[in-house]
Amino acid sequence: MTSEPGGFVVTTFRSRLRSDAEANGYIELADSLECRARSTPGFVDFKTFSADDGERVSIAMFDCERHHNAWRDDPTHRAAQLRGRQEFYSEYAITVCCQSYQRTFVAPPD
Repeated sequence: MTSEPGGFVVTTFRSRLRSDAEANGYIELADSLECRARSTPGFVDFKTFSADDGERVSIAMFDCERHHNAWRDDPTHRAAQLRGRQEFYSEYAITVCCQSYQRTFVAPPD
């Protein structure tokens, strides 16, 4: 995995869904957007986790700010953001960070 100077751009999206989000088409739209994001130049990774209290955390990573911003400004993504505020989320918070350091460990096979 390599990145342009400045490092990877990591976005965390913490959210809570409204009780009617699934009935309003959330799952279908989320799946479609994930496929679109994965085909965007510079896409590195995307994962979503759910906590017992209903909070969800999605982590998206792009290889540089330019590619991150292209995804942020994608017209289909922008339309989905508006729909999210109107139909899906009771609350959310977005944090965008530029990676300055990464260390990894992989245990050797047994």
